[in-house]
Amino acid sequence: MASTSLFLPTTAGAAAAATARRYPFFSHRSHSHVPSTRLRRAPRLVAVSAATSPASSSLDALIFDCDGVILESENLHRQAYNDAFAHFGVRCPPASADPLCWDEAFYDELQNRIGGGKPKMRWYFGENGWPSSKIFETPPSTDSDKEKLVDIIQDWKTERYKEIIKSGTVEPRPGVLQLMDEVKGAGIKLAVCSAATKSSVIMCLENLIGLERFNGLDCFLAGDDVKLKKPDPTIYITAAEKLGVESKNCLVVEDSVIGLLAAKGAGMSCVITYTPSTASQDFTDAIATYPDLSNVRLEDLKLLLRKTLVTG
Repeated sequence: MASTSLFLPTTAGAAAAATARRYPFFSHRSHSHVPSTRLRRAPRLVAVSAATSPASSSLDALIFDCDGVILESENLHRQAYNDAFAHFGVRCPPASADPLCWDEAFYDELQNRIGGGKPKMRWYFGENGWPSSKIFETPPSTDSDKEKLVDIIQDWKTERYKEIIKSGTVEPRPGVLQLMDEVKGAGIKLAVCSAATKSSVIMCLENLIGLERFNGLDCFLAGDDVKLKKPDPTIYITAAEKLGVESKNCLVVEDSVIGLLAAKGAGMSCVITYTPSTASQDFTDAIATYPDLSNVRLEDLKLLLRKTLVTG
């Protein structure tokens, strides 16, 4: 596979563009300056007196990303893509002897730069040449054939991913279920917003958080529900509208800079629960950074948001 630098896809909206300009580190060597020790310290909370905090500084909705937040899914998605490439004999470039195979290091970078499976493939094939395959013996040349290729691969990959999740070997990340239950018990709205295919996310949530919690969500949005993927903020803006709350009173839980950009572009505060593949990213604009949610309580998040809103 040819070495190819990744780029940040263009986002729509002035808010997203303004946020994206704050991240000049979207380059191949961008994260080497970030001290790893900083990322592994839990944030020090500063207490804010409820008496001095206006009602407008309340936490009205907690919004979870799915992949990387509710479950560590990077390698599961990569496995499903590689299985799909092998199944359809996808060769990129077309003269390659073996089917396309995304290695772990490359996929870590790819999935942290480009949200959604179809955009990943469109970008990769656009940079490296459209492939030959069992779907098209010669590389597709028209836009409609290119979209057909991507659609067929993505559909098969989604079904393969579902099989992996249903195998019973995958569990939610530490602290996720406890925090969800706290939020619902406190009467705060709970949502999940994912860039992944809707059927895939539904299957993940039903298997990992259970039907009762899934049906109890106040809002659920997936990549199929919006035209633009993260880091575009549309999915979070739409969630706030559906929840009937102001963006500033929402708190997003993400695992990567691509999600942080989307949350900030929507005018929302964001906490990060990083994974091994995102741990070295620069999360300066997050209001807190955690290795996981096992020691995070609702009251911690309420205080963090209140402090953020009060101090401006």
